[in-house]
Amino acid sequence: MNLKPVATEKAVMMIESQNIMTFLIDMRKSKTEIKKEIEEIFNVKVEKIRTLIRDNKKTAYVQLKKEFPAIDLATKLGMM
Repeated sequence: MNLKPVATEKAVMMIESQNIMTFLIDMRKSKTEIKKEIEEIFNVKVEKIRTLIRDNKKTAYVQLKKEFPAIDLATKLGMM
């Protein structure tokens, strides 16, 4: 799966305040497939996923469970 983390100012604010990671993903993936993929790759638990389709791109807003700080994952990915 092509998971591309988004490192915009808004995405960083969401990491810090709401424990949400933002990814650009493949248009054909469902929420359950996205959840499974993220949990396997990053070894975290996902609480909720919201998706947005805009300009022929699909964005996933992935809220992690409280035990897994999104800032740690962002640091591991080199975003912070």
